[in-house]
Amino acid sequence: MIRIEQLSGLALDSHLGGLARLRIQVFRDYPYLYDGDADYEAWYVAEFAKARGAVVIAALDGERLVGAATASPMGAQKPEFTAPFAALGVAVEELFYFGESVLLPEYRGRGIGHTFFDAREAAARAQGFHLAGFYSVVRPADHPLKPKAYSPLNGFWTKRGYAPVAGAVAEFPWKEPVQPEETPHPMQFWMRRI
Repeated sequence: MIRIEQLSGLALDSHLGGLARLRIQVFRDYPYLYDGDADYEAWYVAEFAKARGAVVIAALDGERLVGAATASPMGAQKPEFTAPFAALGVAVEELFYFGESVLLPEYRGRGIGHTFFDAREAAARAQGFHLAGFYSVVRPADHPLKPKAYSPLNGFWTKRGYAPVAGAVAEFPWKEPVQPEETPHPMQFWMRRI
């Protein structure tokens, strides 16, 4: 039986290492192809969780963290996250940012992804936000490492009311497993009114 919990305080602290490992494991697959570093990930998730208004939604199988979704006010994010909105004249103070949504493959197809979105949207509304969104990596359709069975999540996001924001593209650097160093990757922002 999978249970979904919003983590905070000591409960969150006890799962930060698991969240860091989960991010590395899930994002290693296409389309992110992220060659994660455990120390960086532990720092990143701890910093994200400290942001005012941040929420972490966990999917737990017993005490094992099998999935998680994070969110916080966009104004609490670093400049590289907020820069596209300044250029578009959109006030970041009006946006609630959905960070990662990671779930082990064997737990997919059970509605947990919808539960993650529902919980983050509820957290955004509870804090007075009416706009929410997230970044998604942009890959060419003919990417050589794209699995034949890969199915993008665009349809899932569209059914939930999200759409790409024209001109809201940021670049984030990370190292891929086949690369010697970090390279920039374009990320498209998707948004909806909630």
